[in-house]
Amino acid sequence: MIANAVSFVAKSGTGKTTLLEKVIAELKRRGYRIGVVKHDAHRFDIDHPGKDSHRLTAAGADTMLISSPEKLAVVKQHAAAPPIEELIATYFSDVDLILTEGFKKSGLPKIEVHRRERSATLICRGEENDPSLIAVASDEPLELDVPVLDLNNPGQVADFVEERIIRKS
Repeated sequence: MIANAVSFVAKSGTGKTTLLEKVIAELKRRGYRIGVVKHDAHRFDIDHPGKDSHRLTAAGADTMLISSPEKLAVVKQHAAAPPIEELIATYFSDVDLILTEGFKKSGLPKIEVHRRERSATLICRGEENDPSLIAVASDEPLELDVPVLDLNNPGQVADFVEERIIRKS
């Protein structure tokens, strides 16, 4: 178990990214260094045709890293997605907290984002009872065995993450 990581999960279109943006901004205001891993079940490409980095990858580079004074990006070819634990261990030793978006099937502690208009059911407390669920951020009251946080109060969600994940690690 990774002590300083939590995954935000939800059905598509629920507002995970919007909530994460606000929670990240709040935690940054509090002085924390934040890492984020976004799970993409589809193919994505940050390496665009015509750019040198794309040309080098297309030529057969198994790993291509581009670096500037402000940031770096790595494009690494692989046959299967690495486990989230491996990604965190490899890339996030310099942060206080890792927030992930997605990774529903991981063993990371999870906060499920729930919006009444999107769905009446939860992923982690529906047909399956995910033991790694630690809270639900919802726009409606719910009777659950975990805390229910106000989806529209990112400060409250940040408080929960700070108390439950950062301070316990």
